[in-house]
Amino acid sequence: MAELQSARPFSAWERNLAFRYLRAKRKEGGVALISIISFVGITLAVAVLIIVMSVMNGFRADLLGRMLGFNGHAFIQGAPLSAPDRDAMVERLRGVPGVVQVSPLVENQAIILGSGQVQGALVRGVSRRTLEETKLVSKNIRAGSKDGFGEGEYGGDVVLLGEVLAMNLGLRPGDPVTMISPSGGSTAFGAAPLRKTFLLGGTFNVGMSQFDALYAYMPLEQAQLFFGKEGLWDAIEITVQNPDQIDKLKPAIIQAAGPGALFTDWRDRNREFFDALQVERTVMRLILMFIVLIAAMNIISGLVMLVKNKSRDIAILRTMGASQSAVLRIFFMAGASIGLAGTFAGLLLGVLFCIFIGPIQHFVEWVTGTRVFDPSIYFLAQIPAKVEWSEVAFVAFWSMLAACLATLPPAWRASKLDPVEALRYE
Repeated sequence: MAELQSARPFSAWERNLAFRYLRAKRKEGGVALISIISFVGITLAVAVLIIVMSVMNGFRADLLGRMLGFNGHAFIQGAPLSAPDRDAMVERLRGVPGVVQVSPLVENQAIILGSGQVQGALVRGVSRRTLEETKLVSKNIRAGSKDGFGEGEYGGDVVLLGEVLAMNLGLRPGDPVTMISPSGGSTAFGAAPLRKTFLLGGTFNVGMSQFDALYAYMPLEQAQLFFGKEGLWDAIEITVQNPDQIDKLKPAIIQAAGPGALFTDWRDRNREFFDALQVERTVMRLILMFIVLIAAMNIISGLVMLVKNKSRDIAILRTMGASQSAVLRIFFMAGASIGLAGTFAGLLLGVLFCIFIGPIQHFVEWVTGTRVFDPSIYFLAQIPAKVEWSEVAFVAFWSMLAACLATLPPAWRASKLDPVEALRYE
């Protein structure tokens, strides 16, 4: 009796008794089946929370990387584009610390005629240097090549099309491409459409169907001539080392651009899209956190039954000198151990699923014979997953907190059990 009273909190006898209760069979008054159900519920809830949040993180990161790799991070428009010293301005912008690429561009809509097919496209006029520096395009030429792009009078007649766009038009590298500009020629009655035939040099695939089905690349000088903007630029596109640090570079970029410069960045151009992603991510996290909480609630039912079945044992422990706090710790450890084991198993399952999500996707597609991630709908070719360890740590903390909170009420009830009442009818 003195030994029970003098034992330290969470001592060996308390731990052994807690785990013995969890392992007890039904005929011995145990709740092993309910413990297993609670363990499985927490495991699946934690795994689903990690998988969903990792997929959403990967989707955002992949989408953001492709969008910024294709479109740039900041744009300069306004008076500096028509200033006499605009070439010097471009060099000043290239000299800003953190800026890696500065590209004058012309961008306009056009109608493209293929093999009996007609489709609208967004034509981007860039220099050969800009095309080479845009690795997302220049390193993903799937058919043909970029040879001849930007070479010859007015940059030549070689153009590049997105792979999906070329496929929809029935065009292959080497085929003639007829484009119609809505504002190419000037007449006495104003601007008139201009029709011209180019040579398809190659097709690119950036892994985002929205771009592959819409964009075409044309030499800068040729685009200026084709769209009736000879000697003009629509914007200066700027790429920086870290897009998230664009606010720190903004003052230096505006100063280098000069008076009258209009500055916009990637957040301004895609604000609604990424705000929607952030709201969806936050709401999904809250929903899944409640699912983890609900799964942890199963521990309450298991411990309530355990306390009821073990009321005689509790009374005997109390008469032998065990304190109320010792009884509380015994049942607290019994419930918390379920949460700890379920959390660890869920973390392992979720992380492994995210690591091997590509093979899992291919296996499911092979078994079902269908595409579970259609790029024409989701813009990406495969399911992305990015595990953020800070988020994994938060999931583990939340799961353990939920399990501990669910354990406290029945453990507190066990500690307050009156030994006399428990043994009255024994």
